[in-house]
Amino acid sequence: MVRAVHQDEDLPLLGAAGRRFLTVSELNELIKGTLEAEIDALWVQGEISNFRVPPSGHYYFTLKDNKSQISAVMFRRQGTRLRFTPENGMAVLCFGRVSLYAVRGDLQLYVDDMEPQGQGALYLAFEQLKTKLASEGLFAPERKRPLPFLPETIGIVTSDRGAALHDMLRILGDRYADRHVVIRPVKVQGEGAGREIAAAIADLNRLGGVDAIIVGRGGGSIEDLWAFNEEVVARAIFASAVPIVSAVGHEIDFTIADFVADRRAPTPTAAAEMVMPRKSDLTEQLGMAEDQLLRALELKLQNLTEAYRGLARRLADPGRKLRENQQRLDELSVDLVRRFQDRLRRLKDQLAHQTGRLSALSPLAVLERGYSITHKLPEEFIVKDAAALADGDRVRITFAAGRAVCRVEEKE
Repeated sequence: MVRAVHQDEDLPLLGAAGRRFLTVSELNELIKGTLEAEIDALWVQGEISNFRVPPSGHYYFTLKDNKSQISAVMFRRQGTRLRFTPENGMAVLCFGRVSLYAVRGDLQLYVDDMEPQGQGALYLAFEQLKTKLASEGLFAPERKRPLPFLPETIGIVTSDRGAALHDMLRILGDRYADRHVVIRPVKVQGEGAGREIAAAIADLNRLGGVDAIIVGRGGGSIEDLWAFNEEVVARAIFASAVPIVSAVGHEIDFTIADFVADRRAPTPTAAAEMVMPRKSDLTEQLGMAEDQLLRALELKLQNLTEAYRGLARRLADPGRKLRENQQRLDELSVDLVRRFQDRLRRLKDQLAHQTGRLSALSPLAVLERGYSITHKLPEEFIVKDAAALADGDRVRITFAAGRAVCRVEEKE
C-alpha cells in the first residue's frame, strides 16, 4: 500500500505561497520505502523473457503473464545457488520482494530464489548439464578406455563411513588379496561434496601407480546423489589419465558421472567385480578359450586336409601334365615361327615397294636413261642454262657411269 502525504509533515517550502514539495529523488525514496514496508517477500509466478547476464554475473529479466509484466533482477550471490540455468520462455516461481530502483524509477522484483514449474529444479539442471557436456564431447564413446586386466593398484573415491566401501574392499580382498587399494575418503553429499570428489580424482592421478579408479557411493535420493551430477566432478573424470569406473547408487540411478566415466557399474559392489574378476571366472574363460582354439585348429586342419586331397587328385600323374604342357609348347612354337615368317615376308614386300619408289625418284635413275649433270668449275654449281658458261670455262660432266672434266669451246 502506498502511504499518503499529509499536509502537516515537515516538507520543504516553495516561495511565498508556502507550498510543500518533494524532489524526484525524495519521491522515489518515499515510494521505495513504502513498498518495502507494506509488501512482504512473496512468490510470484510467471514466464521469463529478455533474460540476460552481464559480466557482473547478475541475472536481469522480465517476468510476465498474458496480461502484465514486471522487471526482475537476481543478483549473482543468489544466482549461484540455483541448480539450473534460467532461460527465456521458462515458466518459474520467483521468491523475492518488490521495490523501486530509485535511479530510474523502475518497479522491480528482487528475486532471492527461483524454481522451475512443470519439472523439478534438479531434473532441469541435470538435463541442461547433460546437453552441455554432450555437445563438448565428454560422453563420446571413442574416448572411453578399456579397464586394465588385473590391475596392481586400485584407487577408490568414496566415503570412508559408508557400506559401499566395505562391500568393495570385501570383493577385492576375496578375489586378489595381494592387490593394493588406495582409499581417498571424501564427502559424497552435501555442500562442497562435488569439489572434494573432483580433488580426490586429481590426487590419485598425481599419486602415480594407480591403474584404475572407482568413484561412487551407495544409493539415495536425487538430492543425496547430486554431487555426482556436478560439472566439476564430470570435468575431473574427463581429465583423468587413469580409467575410471562410476558406481553411484543403485542400478536404476544414473548420474552425469556415469556418462563421462570409462565404465559405468550399477552398484559399488559391481564396480569392484568389474575391476577385479574372480579367479574361477578367469579359469572358466581360459578353458572356454582353449576349447575354442582347439576347435579352430581342428577345423583348420580339416580344411587343409581337404585342400591337400584336392591337389593330390589333380596331380595324380605329374608326367601327364608335363607332357600336355610340352605338346602345347610345341604347338605354340610352330605357330610363332609361322607368324614370324609371314610378318617377315610382308616386311620384305613393303621394302621392295618403297625401294622401287625411291629408285624412280633418284637422280641416278635419270642418268641411266642417258642424261648427265654438269657442274661449273671451280664454283661447283650445277649448270642449268648455257648462258651461265663462257668460252674456255672448265666443267665436270657426271654420267650414269663415271664423269669427265671438259672445257667449253662453243655454246649455243
